[in-house]
Amino acid sequence: MAYYGVIDLGSNSIRLVVYEVAGSARKPFSKKDFHSVINEKKIAGLSAYVSDGVFTQAGIDRAVEVLTEHLRRARNVGCDRVRVFATAVLRNCSNSKAATRAISDAIGLPVELLSARDEAHLGFVGATCDRDIERGTLIDIGGGSTELTRVEGGADSCGVSLPQGSVSSYAQFVSMILPTHDEMHVIEDAFAAHLDTLGDLEPYRAARLYGVGGSTRAAAKMYAAAFGTSGRPRTLELHQLDALLALLARNPRTFAHLAVKATPDRLHTLVPGCLIAITLMRALGAESLEICKYGVREGFLIRRILEA
Repeated sequence: MAYYGVIDLGSNSIRLVVYEVAGSARKPFSKKDFHSVINEKKIAGLSAYVSDGVFTQAGIDRAVEVLTEHLRRARNVGCDRVRVFATAVLRNCSNSKAATRAISDAIGLPVELLSARDEAHLGFVGATCDRDIERGTLIDIGGGSTELTRVEGGADSCGVSLPQGSVSSYAQFVSMILPTHDEMHVIEDAFAAHLDTLGDLEPYRAARLYGVGGSTRAAAKMYAAAFGTSGRPRTLELHQLDALLALLARNPRTFAHLAVKATPDRLHTLVPGCLIAITLMRALGAESLEICKYGVREGFLIRRILEA
């Protein structure tokens, strides 16, 4: 057995996952070759430390503080190797290289900045470690960005990143905890405008979307809590997501209380994530959204650690 730590530096949280990898693991790797023994998330709110496009020194200090705690935990459990990667919060700021270098120097470990294409591809690798995806579109609604990946013939292509996610939507457009009716429309319109920049959406049109990341899992948890389904649904249809927002419009208090129980750490980003998912399903003509258990972190483990 070997233990590998993967730290995901995101827009809202920084997560450490320690994987136990079987000594008999061989390519091609699948979920049978590893399992997580530690999965620890700390809310860092790094997107709030971006000012006029610049990732501030206070943000660097906060990232270093949380990363140092995670690295200490990884060392304490005897990790054979630890890797750190960052996504949109550092990728999209104007001082991206300098901020990434400053964090790397402070923690004594390289922070690997994933490109939009890297993030989309690794999401596909993670999503397919427990299932075959022959055709469809993979969506990863992150904190600061949303990735789209076309899947055709069991292979991924046309990976793109749109600079709007659930956390950035909340930060830009929501005044309280849950968005108002008008704020919801603003979030949808803003995301639709980003979709328009792609021009031709035909490569991404599909009857089924595959959802990677916490936003789609949170939507499934919330649906189960709101409508009493047994266990978290593995697939959400458009009318089910619409039903969640209808509940919010009809009874915000009930929605809020259910959300606190179902997804307490995503209370403020739950609705923005649902709105992005709904906008994508309508724009791409999708009938359903399949919820994937694994994603970018597992893809990073497979491609950047195990296969390396």
